[in-house]
Amino acid sequence: MTAHLRERPKIALRPDPGPCPVIETGRLILRPHKLSDADAIAQSLGDYQISRMLARVPMPYHRQDALDWLTRQGSGLIAGWTLAITTGDDVHIGCVGIELMHGQWHLGYWLNRYYWNRGYASEAAHAAIERFFRRMPGTVLHSGVFADNAGSLKLQKKLGFEITGCSQVYALARNGMVSHIETRITAADLRKP
Repeated sequence: MTAHLRERPKIALRPDPGPCPVIETGRLILRPHKLSDADAIAQSLGDYQISRMLARVPMPYHRQDALDWLTRQGSGLIAGWTLAITTGDDVHIGCVGIELMHGQWHLGYWLNRYYWNRGYASEAAHAAIERFFRRMPGTVLHSGVFADNAGSLKLQKKLGFEITGCSQVYALARNGMVSHIETRITAADLRKP
C-alpha cells in the first residue's frame, strides 16, 4: 500500500531585513529601543514643533504613550526596525525607523528639537538606509514629508530621495488633513550627506 502524499503549497515568505541592528556612525549610535527610553521619547514628542510633523503622534504626548509605543515595537509583530538615535554617551535624541506598511517599506524619523541643524538626522537616516539596503538590496524605500517641512524635504533630497507625488494625510497632532509630499529611494540612488 502506497500512501500518496500531497505536496504542501510553498508559503512565500516576505523579505525581511532581519533583527534590528546596532549601527555606529562618526557621532552617533543607532540601537534598538529600551523601555528606559520612554522619558526621553515623551519629552521629545511632547514638543509640538516635533509632533506636528509626524502623522501618527498624538498631542499631548505622555510617558504612557511612549511606553505603549515601545511595547508594540518590542513585540516582534511589526516588520522592520525602530532605532533609537543616541549620542556616544547613550543620550536618546531621536528615532529612525524602517517599517513595512501596506506591502511597502517606509522610512520615518524624528529628532529632539535641541539637536536640529547639526546634521544628526541625515547622519542617522543615511546609516539606517545604507544598512537596510545591504540586507535588502533590491527594495524600494518610501518616505515623505508634510509640505510645510522644508528641512526634512531638504534632508531627503540630499540623501537621494526623489519626489513621486503628493497626497493628503491625517495628522493626529494637528487633528486634520495635511498635504504630504511622497518620496522614494533605491540603493543605487543613496548618497552620503
